[in-house]
Amino acid sequence: MGVGDEQVIEREFELARERYAALGVDVDAALERMGEIAVSMHCWQGDDVGGFEGGSLSDGGILATGAYPGRARNGDELRADIEQALGLIPGRHRINLHAIYAEPDGGRPDRDALEPAHFARWIDWAKQQGLGLDFNPTFFSHPRAQAGFTLASRDSGVRRFWIEHGRACRRIAAHMGRELGTACINNIWIPDGFKDTPADRWTPRRLLAESLDAVLEERLDRSHVLDAVESKLFGIGSESYVVGSAEFYLGYAIRRNILICLDSGHFHPTESVADKLSAVLVHLDGVLLHVSRPVRWDSDHVVCFDDEVRALAGEIVRGGCIERVHIGLDFFDASINRVAAWVIGMRNLLKALLGALLMPNNRLIELEAAGDFTHRLALMEECRTLPLGAVWDYHCLRRQVPPGRGVVAGR
Repeated sequence: MGVGDEQVIEREFELARERYAALGVDVDAALERMGEIAVSMHCWQGDDVGGFEGGSLSDGGILATGAYPGRARNGDELRADIEQALGLIPGRHRINLHAIYAEPDGGRPDRDALEPAHFARWIDWAKQQGLGLDFNPTFFSHPRAQAGFTLASRDSGVRRFWIEHGRACRRIAAHMGRELGTACINNIWIPDGFKDTPADRWTPRRLLAESLDAVLEERLDRSHVLDAVESKLFGIGSESYVVGSAEFYLGYAIRRNILICLDSGHFHPTESVADKLSAVLVHLDGVLLHVSRPVRWDSDHVVCFDDEVRALAGEIVRGGCIERVHIGLDFFDASINRVAAWVIGMRNLLKALLGALLMPNNRLIELEAAGDFTHRLALMEECRTLPLGAVWDYHCLRRQVPPGRGVVAGR
């Protein structure tokens, strides 16, 4: 990008700042706030959720489609791809890992025997890059998950294996948080459920609660690790009954005072995940948010700058809960360039957050409190055409990454 392009961006920004100022919006304060927001970018977009165990996606409702060339085959390739993506994304962010991305020296331990040392390369790399890490136990793509049940299995041996895996992952996450000086979120999602209508809905949920209690039994420093549980509406092979439903996990999270993970693809298409944030944060200290694009329910498309993403960002900002909502991405698309998918998704989410920060939120709330719903609606609609793009381009320029036109032109 030449000096002339930079001058155009700066000139457009000054005009945009005047437009926003007329509505009482402090653009400079919004940009300053943006610099404090870290989004957790998921590693599994880079290799189609394959991991480094040499297995395949055989169960659990996980399916990456497409065959775009260049899938990362090892940690070095995956980290190089992540670095390339982060070089096109404004801000300083986090990386979200799954347990299947362990890099042990020598033999490969089973998942119940994973240790912090198996993620030493990830931790050293994160230190060098100035990144935080988040973590997930991997309860799928394993011989002991092929029956469709893990922590809720009626087989006590299977349950013990996955309990030990969950415990090991919490210790790994705590080690990551301690080493990097920022709490690592350890998020538990399991695929357990029935394809057809069950006769007994009670026993699996009782077993899951007992297993989770066993996983969380060890007391770990919350400044190092934050635990989360993630629900699902249904999955491939669990169309009729999911043990870890939204109601189950919300009750469990409240009882144990841990995070609930709201994945924007894990609810009915007519449900608004944005509406759920204020509901659950009345009762919980924090929420983990996984942002995806469910074209057909949980299809995990690359995040776009659409109404749902803008609504999520708006609720986070208007609710004053940026510190209480831990934001991550969760999609995997092997039909397009994998690095580009990261960049597009991250930039769209960040753009939505900037747009929310640039809304005249205080004025909107005042109008609503006064019962002036007419002017509230009129102002909301007027804000749709404000020059967000000019502010976004300036934000990218300041953060030394290409603005929107630069990413497209740099193919």
